[in-house]
Amino acid sequence: MWILGTLACILLSFLNQFFWFRREPLSISSISAQIAVVPLGHLMAMMITNRVFFKGGKFEFTMNPGPFNVKEHVLITIFANSGAGNPYAFHIVLGFGWAGLFRKYLVEPAAMWWPHNLVQVSLFGALHEKEERAKNELTRNQFFLIAFLCSFAYYVFPGYLFPMLSSLSWLCWIFPTSVLAQQLGSGLHGLGIGAIGLDWSSISSYLGSPLASPWFATANIAVGYFLIMYVVTPFRYWSNVYKAKTFPIFSDGLFTSDGQKYNISAIIDPNFHIDFNAYDREGPLYLSTFFSMTYAFSFACLSATVVHVFLFHGRDIWQLSKSAFQEKKMDIHTKLMRKYKHVPEWWFLSILLVNIAATVFIREYYKSQLQLPWWGVLLPCGLAFFFTLPVGVITATTNQTPGLNVITEYIIGYLYPGYPVANMCFKVYGYISMKQGLTFLLDLKLGHYLKIPPRAMFMAQVVGTLISALVHLGTAWWLKETVPDICDRALLPPGSPWTCPGDHVFYDASVIWGLISPQRIFGNLGHYSALNWAFLFGAIAPVIVWIAHKSFPNQQWIRLITAPVLLAGIIQMPPATSVNYNSWIIIAFLSGFVVYRYNRKLWSRHNYVLSGALDAGLAFMGVLLYLCLGMEHVRLEWWGSDADRCPLAKCPTAEGVVVKGCPVS
Repeated sequence: MWILGTLACILLSFLNQFFWFRREPLSISSISAQIAVVPLGHLMAMMITNRVFFKGGKFEFTMNPGPFNVKEHVLITIFANSGAGNPYAFHIVLGFGWAGLFRKYLVEPAAMWWPHNLVQVSLFGALHEKEERAKNELTRNQFFLIAFLCSFAYYVFPGYLFPMLSSLSWLCWIFPTSVLAQQLGSGLHGLGIGAIGLDWSSISSYLGSPLASPWFATANIAVGYFLIMYVVTPFRYWSNVYKAKTFPIFSDGLFTSDGQKYNISAIIDPNFHIDFNAYDREGPLYLSTFFSMTYAFSFACLSATVVHVFLFHGRDIWQLSKSAFQEKKMDIHTKLMRKYKHVPEWWFLSILLVNIAATVFIREYYKSQLQLPWWGVLLPCGLAFFFTLPVGVITATTNQTPGLNVITEYIIGYLYPGYPVANMCFKVYGYISMKQGLTFLLDLKLGHYLKIPPRAMFMAQVVGTLISALVHLGTAWWLKETVPDICDRALLPPGSPWTCPGDHVFYDASVIWGLISPQRIFGNLGHYSALNWAFLFGAIAPVIVWIAHKSFPNQQWIRLITAPVLLAGIIQMPPATSVNYNSWIIIAFLSGFVVYRYNRKLWSRHNYVLSGALDAGLAFMGVLLYLCLGMEHVRLEWWGSDADRCPLAKCPTAEGVVVKGCPVS
């Protein structure tokens, strides 16, 4: 377990950090490792000696514990899952504390079913059952190998030979000189009408594998996406709300009132603090229509999450809090897990308190660099504690996680304006620690389903997290040293994949919430104060659904309307774009609705295996292309090298606005 687990953790950490900086930042889940380690596990069981060392002594041990079994396999997968994310900092260890505190609420109840885990549970069953090949059919391992090779071979086209396959925006080809057509049709910089990606990295980059999404969650995401992309954004843009036509319709950029790129360097003093006199000279900061609306939907999602959980799950949570979960109602998995030694609560609390104390100490030692006061560590921890339960309930029932990032930025931006580094640190302590806590809870539920000793899971998570953090950091530094001008879009060659979309949005957020502050953008001193009404709208939305459900209890589809997921449908945009969502929704519909309904046998046999194979094949070819061609700066330049071919989609349409490369209206 330790050898394969360590190797899988290192490999997934490297691959996920490697792809994080690319235009389509593929996230490779532990499912790929879960499948790949099976032949290795059986091979090691056959090849490694079963000799017992120091037999009969105090230190007796053997290097071969016996046949490769499902419990060992689960621990390897949990180990690997530590490398399946992109940690912002070492402070993800805070997540252990939240996971330990909320195990009773988010792991033990049967209602907290964690859809993503069902993918892995079914795979474990498939990979460890004795499977005989039926006539004219493939075994799951054979299917995985064929799909893996196809994915591996195919990615050479969107990854190198024909990058346009990542975003086929056919409206731009038909109308190459029309700003309107390219705004409507661009999959990367517009509304993406008809745009589609024939590239698995484009499909699964931001929302994860569409093959693993429950259909009701997919439908909620699709409704939210169509609402903001094709109703709210066009209406506000062509109504010229907040001078919308002065800026691109879809952009994560920051602009001046005349549509030019905002010069952030001009308003920062040498201590990375805002220079208010310089800000007055530069003028207020503006956002594109879509970017501003994503913040409005984030506000609504936050209040909707709290109200939804209170209305639909409040009674269950209250019963658990009163220890009223009677034995006769106890989940069968929970009953069986009681046979193992549990991880004491103080183990989790010790890690939590030590990490908080270490964070406060580091903050004091690097006070001038981190800019954060001592209460700036304790307050985000309080926010993470408050929101882990409601956000965890949504994740455990829909496979989608509402973001806490905006509220953390909002609070510290109001309390401590003008300090962008402090704002980012506050966000890490509050949002990232909660997000990592949910990842640990996901693993705990997987072990819960498959009856893995809790203490063994705990050790796998702790060691895996430490290894993952080191590998992520090392990979980031390696790419920084080997990729010229990485993340600098102005200096990168056209078509370069190293555009770092996630980091650009993170930077923009530090400027909006930290440097300039929400008061000057969303408050009484800003242009976007009306967007705060979204908090009220978000609180009302679940109430409407709840009333409808109570009024029509026989209409079960009403209960499947999950307001936080619907509002969070665009939580990944930007950096995600319309082509990512279009492609994801189509594949999720075909898999979760069409194939699931009309060929259940095919779906149950091959759906999740296909997901893992596509991830793995793409990942290995992506790294191979970079090592063989990217590091040598070998590029192809032809018509298909442009990933979008919609240059006018980024143009404003207001009269008299002059932007380089754009026609003047």
